Amino acid sequence: MKTDTQTDLRDSEPFATAFGDRFKRKQTLAKYTSARVGGAAEMFVTVETAAELQMAVELAHQHNIPFFVLGGGSNILIADEGVSGLIILNKAKNVTFRNSGVGVVCSAESGVNLSALTRKCISKGLGGLEWAIGIPGTVGGAVVGNSGAHGGDMAGNLLSAMIWVPGEGVRMFSNREMQYGYRDSILKHEQQQDSPRRVVLSAELQLKPEAVEILTARAEGFTAHRKQTQPAGASMGSMFKNPAHYYAGYLLEAAGMKGFAVGDAQISEKHANFFMNNGNASAEDIRALLAEAWNVVREQFGIEMETEVELVGNWRFDE
Repeated sequence: MKTDTQTDLRDSEPFATAFGDRFKRKQTLAKYTSARVGGAAEMFVTVETAAELQMAVELAHQHNIPFFVLGGGSNILIADEGVSGLIILNKAKNVTFRNSGVGVVCSAESGVNLSALTRKCISKGLGGLEWAIGIPGTVGGAVVGNSGAHGGDMAGNLLSAMIWVPGEGVRMFSNREMQYGYRDSILKHEQQQDSPRRVVLSAELQLKPEAVEILTARAEGFTAHRKQTQPAGASMGSMFKNPAHYYAGYLLEAAGMKGFAVGDAQISEKHANFFMNNGNASAEDIRALLAEAWNVVREQFGIEMETEVELVGNWRFDE
């Protein structure tokens, strides 16, 4: 009978062979997340192209290893106990542009930082993504979650996405097939399932030529508004989606939750929908703070808010 260690080594071999020293075991994940919390990944690999991302997920699927694709590390909370299976750090960053009949199409691999892509487009006089300035996530995460701000969102830009489908391979999904809604998509629903997820490899975004000066001024206005209204520091971004007819931050503030803390995790005094790591918070501190905030809003207003942040890893909810 093989020991657990021997089984682990066997599972590791395909990844070590394919990725060399970019494959690691027991890799701490906190530094890869915007909240700066979380335990270690059982297995960890960094991919640098969409083709490598596809290879990694196909290897994991072939060997029945659970996997999670990590982009910019925002909108997720990784458990202190870490993550079983494989974490794939997505650094696929190729970007190309081509002219189309109604403007310019940007093809971006899913590991591209969304804010950096926005700045690149602005410098080329290509408009449409200014809403994304300052958003810390990746193109892939934005495609899955329909990221948005300042009246714009990914649904307004996406033409199509190249997606790996477990057991089928790669195919193109149209904007309509993504079934976009507010911070929602057909892929977002898979976060609640145990089965292997579809994975965004790249996306095609519609852009329109516009004067660099106008685009720059618009982006600077959005940046100033973000700095004025949102806290700096380690957080996951917005914790809750805005319920119908309300702002989540308003509900939390009205419920008296601004400044409320659990351990070194605290609800921001500047914007109540941002949960901050003040330096030494644990993931469990943040999760407990999340649960308390959700319960208080439900008790006071009868509204059950939906998290925008995904909990990842080995949580111990029953303890």
